[in-house]
Amino acid sequence: MTLQTPLLIERIEKDLPMPARQTEMSAGLDLYANVTEPMVIKKGERSLIPTGIRLALPFGYEAQVRSRSGLAYKHGVAVLNSPGTVDADYRGEVKALLINHGEEDFVVNRGDRIAQLVITKVEMCNPTEAEALPETGRGEGGYGSTGR
Repeated sequence: MTLQTPLLIERIEKDLPMPARQTEMSAGLDLYANVTEPMVIKKGERSLIPTGIRLALPFGYEAQVRSRSGLAYKHGVAVLNSPGTVDADYRGEVKALLINHGEEDFVVNRGDRIAQLVITKVEMCNPTEAEALPETGRGEGGYGSTGR
């Protein structure tokens, strides 16, 4: 399988692996914890975990930092602002904002797989002010308005 769009990744910490898919058809690239010593996320608390990488995304793309399903299921640890957006013009270290919803404190060790990165196209719309919006059958019906 040949991927068409290049994703430039700079490893800040060369001892950590490159973000990688665990299977050929996985959507997400696993991100690794760039911590120098074990970091404890107490139950009910959140921590910003560096990943040791920087990105250069093509214009019209974003990187989404998402939870790893196994961490969420087994430990209650998830990405708080999921998905966290990394914009194409950001050049700082990618970080994962993790929250511990679990029953016990969670320890993050150097090199642990802590989140996943999904690259997606973004439609770059031009915001245009309107005096009024076109009507629809739904109108302003929001949460729960379409039934159960």
